[in-house]
Amino acid sequence: MTEIRATPASRLPRAVPAAATLPSSGLAGLNPEWSSLAEVAESEDAAVTHGWHLLDNGPELDALGVIPVGTILCVHGNPTWSYLWRGLLASATEAATSGAPAWRVIAVDQLDMGFSERTGTFRPLARRVQDLGDLTDALGLAGPVITLGHDWGGVVSLGWAVDHPELLAGVMLLNTAVHQPAGDPIPAPLRLALGRGILGPATVATPAFLATTLALAHPPLSQEVKRGYQAPYLTSARRSGIGGFVADIPVALEHESRPELDRIAESVRKLAVPTLLLWGPRDPIFSDRYLDDLVERMPHARVHRFEGAGHLLAEDADYAAAALLWLGDAVVSSPRDVTAPVEPSETAVSGNRAAWEAAGTHPLWHYLDELQDSDDTALVDMLPAPRTVSWRLLSQRVRQIAAGLVHIGVKPGDRVSLLVPPSADLTAVLYACVRIGAIVVVADAGLGLSGLTRAVRGARPDFVIGAAPGLLAARALGWPGRKISVAGFVAPMARLIGVEHTLAELISLGQARLSAGDGLPPEPAPTDAAAVLFTSGSTGPAKGVVYTHGQLSAVSRALYLQYGVGVGTGLVAGFAPFALLGPALGARSVTPDMDVTAPKTLTASAVAAAVAAIDATVVFLSPAALVNVVATASALTPVDHAALAGVQRFLSAGAPISESLLAQAAALMPEATAHTPYGMTEGLLMADITLEGIRAAAASVAPLTTVPAVAHDGESVPAPPDTATPTANAAGGVCVGRSTATTRIRISALDASGASVGELTEEADVTGEIVVSAPHVKDRYDRLWLTERASRRGAVAGERWHRTGDVGHLDSAGRLWVEGRMPHVIVTADGVVTPVGPEQRIETLPDVFRAAFVGVGPLGTQQQVAVLETVPRARRVHRAPEELAAAVRSMVGTPVAAVLVVPGLPTDIRHNSKIDRGRLSRWATGILSGGRWTKP
Repeated sequence: MTEIRATPASRLPRAVPAAATLPSSGLAGLNPEWSSLAEVAESEDAAVTHGWHLLDNGPELDALGVIPVGTILCVHGNPTWSYLWRGLLASATEAATSGAPAWRVIAVDQLDMGFSERTGTFRPLARRVQDLGDLTDALGLAGPVITLGHDWGGVVSLGWAVDHPELLAGVMLLNTAVHQPAGDPIPAPLRLALGRGILGPATVATPAFLATTLALAHPPLSQEVKRGYQAPYLTSARRSGIGGFVADIPVALEHESRPELDRIAESVRKLAVPTLLLWGPRDPIFSDRYLDDLVERMPHARVHRFEGAGHLLAEDADYAAAALLWLGDAVVSSPRDVTAPVEPSETAVSGNRAAWEAAGTHPLWHYLDELQDSDDTALVDMLPAPRTVSWRLLSQRVRQIAAGLVHIGVKPGDRVSLLVPPSADLTAVLYACVRIGAIVVVADAGLGLSGLTRAVRGARPDFVIGAAPGLLAARALGWPGRKISVAGFVAPMARLIGVEHTLAELISLGQARLSAGDGLPPEPAPTDAAAVLFTSGSTGPAKGVVYTHGQLSAVSRALYLQYGVGVGTGLVAGFAPFALLGPALGARSVTPDMDVTAPKTLTASAVAAAVAAIDATVVFLSPAALVNVVATASALTPVDHAALAGVQRFLSAGAPISESLLAQAAALMPEATAHTPYGMTEGLLMADITLEGIRAAAASVAPLTTVPAVAHDGESVPAPPDTATPTANAAGGVCVGRSTATTRIRISALDASGASVGELTEEADVTGEIVVSAPHVKDRYDRLWLTERASRRGAVAGERWHRTGDVGHLDSAGRLWVEGRMPHVIVTADGVVTPVGPEQRIETLPDVFRAAFVGVGPLGTQQQVAVLETVPRARRVHRAPEELAAAVRSMVGTPVAAVLVVPGLPTDIRHNSKIDRGRLSRWATGILSGGRWTKP
């Protein structure tokens, strides 16, 4: 609780009554025709009336001759006014004009705010909720009504919502809060404003509070828009409501608005209408902890976090488009499609095993139970020295840790972030979490510190289990969650980091619990959420991908069906996520000695040592790791070669792989079939092709002239992992084979603007977005409703499809060719160009080591630019020599505006191989616009 105890309204300057007025003309984005005034009587005393200013597009809809499907009632917060909602008024009116469902939008100025009346009295929360009810009664507002609120207006709108269930059809909220925990301080900016001697000067006497709020926009507001927000608050007399709103924050239990806030907070739990929460995570006032609280109270809500947006979300992001999309889905198409949450029944819990059997799979911990008495090897830790862990020990540790987690309060549905390097500890902790129904959050260190911070904060874990580096970062950067360490710390350091328990303590507590006869909780069901796995962030901020238990089990089944990975298989995983699947498959597994944050640190000797440690028959390596494995092959000993000769299947995926690189890797494992699967975090195994399949695909098309890949220093090396097979069909692309046994692949054709709008098809030679369906495709994106909706666009009703964001085509043999990423499609005046084909052709030139092909300029008139790494490596950025530029243009065959040479192309962090074409496009735009010739 904060130090503020007394109601601070008495510390405000005396408010001066003033009548409601219309806004001045010329405010940016504000249509004067929306403005009107209403005189409203108080329900408690009809003799007392107040003048309201509101924005209303109803008259425009009448002029159009359209009947609204409902009304959106918009309530601003502090210190804004109805101007906040001008974008929604414009968008809703435009949609109605174009024939879309028509929504009437009424945006009010709360009393003492905007251009509504200055009443001269303090209006606490309960009064404001009643004021809004008085206004809607006076307007004769009929249902269906969707409420939309922001900041303190979110609370007021929810108060109206719970009091008008007969009219309510849905709820929308931007950053707001309905509950302030008694033990938590209110946000720092508000604490400062409420300070003694500061409240009046900061909020009323000066425009400081208003100016500070307007400064929270990302990017900064234009001066015209700032003037729009400032227009009603130009004098201290006009700012009385700003101070009154701040004074009404119920920071103490005895505050007069606390009972009303508590009433609203509890009442929203009973709302059974569709709900949308749009959030700016950079908000220093209403942070994600308030979003967590709202989600806990309204678990059926759709949530979208706009990465990079903050408190003024209405200015930072296109909330209006999101709102209208959601209204079309949830209210117009399927009204009242949400029911209040129901606690799982005992019958449902006891039926979980039957549900697994009906799904045709088994839980992730199935083999831990089946092999709990086996002394066979389950996994091997290679660091700091090889350590073998049996199935018996692993199963025991999983049960002990699971029981220990339950003892300290981890519940089904709680989120547990794992910041532990690949190891036996990580495996045991992960399986302990999924066994008790906790949701594991996995964001690997390859995202980098800033990426990890966004991921962990966005996932909002309840607990964080980590090694020292992860816990130190969590403490320094304020990551949420109770902290558990896998190692012991001296007491002062543990207190500094905030460690509450160690893994050893959990094992001890769990063993005591199990010995006392307290078993583990019921098994999770296949439909329960199991994990949030973060994407690589190679094409934007990393996204959290939610998998259910059933979907993760389906991943295991897909690996078994495709590659025979199962009981008795030895699996070397040079990509950490696959090591974690080993126990689910009944396979013994090992992660080789490497820095998991830098895959290219893996050596051939380390792979051989890992293979020997478990008599591995299957090896999985990332493309970036593969380059260095081949480059360090000369260090292999006869013993190493003998170990590698026992490998039966070799897999590499995560980025395009050249035939020459795959062949050189396969030569190190002469008895192995070389595969390069195609997939993504949202679907880990979608298609597969062997080395022989790659060669067969290459033989089916006209070959390009090829040359040996040459290193920058002149020595021959394998082609880089982002270099595709130098043979292609007319569209170019990397052949990734046919769909796996449980997967379907379709193409959504591109239109002239580069958008994937075509119906899903299997027709050959149609270039478009690759769309996949399988039992192991992700459940959803975490708190990214808009992204999830887009990823399912055009899906077959009743089926789960995922738009991959990759562009490509199917050939006449049913093979999939990947041509690039959707954001990297180049839209020229002459048509659409995908980047991989031109890159492949350019990379056949003897002077080129690696190429990127990007567009600059506006869509529809983009110019094509080639960016090259040359042989030998360039020391500085420069235009390509005329001879090389001419050769590049000849290979591409279409107009190329510029050919630029750089010392190195930027790649993503996790894979160290995917070229960041978006970054290169922005860089090239700057260069060609007269900017400095800096490295990209």
